[in-house]
Amino acid sequence: MKPLKELTRPNIWALKPYSSARDEYCGKEASVFLDANENPYNTPNNRYPDPLQRELKALIAPAKGVRPEQLFLGNGSDEAIDLMYRCFTTPGQDNVVAIEPTYGMYKVCADINDVAYRPVELDEHFQCSADRLLATCDERTKLIWICSPNNPTGNLLDRQEIEKVLDAFEGIVIIDEAYADFSSERPFRLDLDRYPNLVVLNTFSKAWGCAAIRLGMAFASADIIQLLNKVKYPYNINRLTQEAAIRLMEQDYVVKRWVSSLLNERARLTAAFSQLAVCRQVYPTDANFFLAKVTDARSIYDYLVDKGIIVRNRTTVALCKDCLRITVGTRPENDTLIEALKNYPA
Repeated sequence: MKPLKELTRPNIWALKPYSSARDEYCGKEASVFLDANENPYNTPNNRYPDPLQRELKALIAPAKGVRPEQLFLGNGSDEAIDLMYRCFTTPGQDNVVAIEPTYGMYKVCADINDVAYRPVELDEHFQCSADRLLATCDERTKLIWICSPNNPTGNLLDRQEIEKVLDAFEGIVIIDEAYADFSSERPFRLDLDRYPNLVVLNTFSKAWGCAAIRLGMAFASADIIQLLNKVKYPYNINRLTQEAAIRLMEQDYVVKRWVSSLLNERARLTAAFSQLAVCRQVYPTDANFFLAKVTDARSIYDYLVDKGIIVRNRTTVALCKDCLRITVGTRPENDTLIEALKNYPA
């Protein structure tokens, strides 16, 4: 890995971050707050939240096997994705490399930040080649994006290929593990100390059932986390989100029960789907969804919409012609989907 200073956008490295009122008194006990121009009424929502979410991070860090200083919390994972561009890429000059197909926000954020985006197609088994990813890089490549389990394909990418990229690439490798809770493979966030150029993303939206509170996580070295904290908006995670996450962290046994239930339903649903007349192939999955090739994705998608059932039509995505991406729901929801497709007019 190159020195972090060489990878960081120069103006970001030199940036003096905004110092909030809550930052300045941190570590001291206080009961009278006359520092932040807040309204003294309507407790507790009249007060700004902890800008660094210390109480919440103290709960998340041991649960995820990291240290608090290795953890960044964002307004969804999308904030962390955007901050990677803002911290490490210079608009109009740098580029990033990513697998294809994958989560669309990597490219959207590249376009917003005026950074060239270089996709590298997966093979017919939806696997990546470290050599092809690295061959697409040049001296202006700052980031490589890898999603595993991948979206929309659902599969884990070959760990040895990812490790080859981590060992050889001099920039930063971001591994999005949004769906890692549904996989039995060791998460890469546990290898942060081995790879100083590694950033791992995770989210409360999937296994934790909290898409509505918009809370994403990034795990990285303390130095990278400091840069993300320097650039983020001062109070990026509101009090209500922090409180909701704290309540959930205190009953993580519920989340484990949800995950177990979804894994059982995933096996049952994919088996039933593979027997449908409209199904051509169900691809292997390690996520809470699966990708399936069907006879006519557009027609089947429209048919399901008319029935009030919404799936994701991925037929226009690279390597996914006539494919639907289907999220695992509750047993009654999954049964409704299967019954509707059994009645699909041939």
